[in-house]
Amino acid sequence: MKKVLLPIFTLFIMLFALNNQANAQTPYRTAIGLGIDIGNGETLFGPQIKHNFGGNDAVNAQVLFGDHITVVGLDYSYNERIAGARGLSWYVGVGPQVSFFDYNKGYKHNHWKNDDTHVDFAIRPALGLEFRIPAAPLAMHFDWKPWWNLSHGAHFEPSNFTLGLKFVLK
Repeated sequence: MKKVLLPIFTLFIMLFALNNQANAQTPYRTAIGLGIDIGNGETLFGPQIKHNFGGNDAVNAQVLFGDHITVVGLDYSYNERIAGARGLSWYVGVGPQVSFFDYNKGYKHNHWKNDDTHVDFAIRPALGLEFRIPAAPLAMHFDWKPWWNLSHGAHFEPSNFTLGLKFVLK
């Protein structure tokens, strides 16, 4: 019986230790807030949610709104704390974005007629910093997030950035 219980007990202790180490890597588990996309072009803003899976892996989902555009995005990021800087971490990631354009509101675009709507697909890499306020359930981020449009006149726009303020749920 000891030969069976000892390996199971050892495995349980190892899993518990790995789980605690993974939780120590992430400054929070889930946070919701407001994201603002600024740079070359229209400024977009809207809700976002970030969920850390433990260790260094996280997913950020956002819905951003502008005058004639709605953008839905989902990003994977690798997150790493900065040693000696309490609450500060860096991240790198990438994710798909789907943009819904509606030019029915009198907006003229050089590629599209008035009264036209379309959908664009893009990939957005990200490189940024995030700060979790140690004494409060708040986090904020700033990143460089270029826009690589893959449809309707594919192009790369390097001068886009995002800002965000999040409330930490747990």
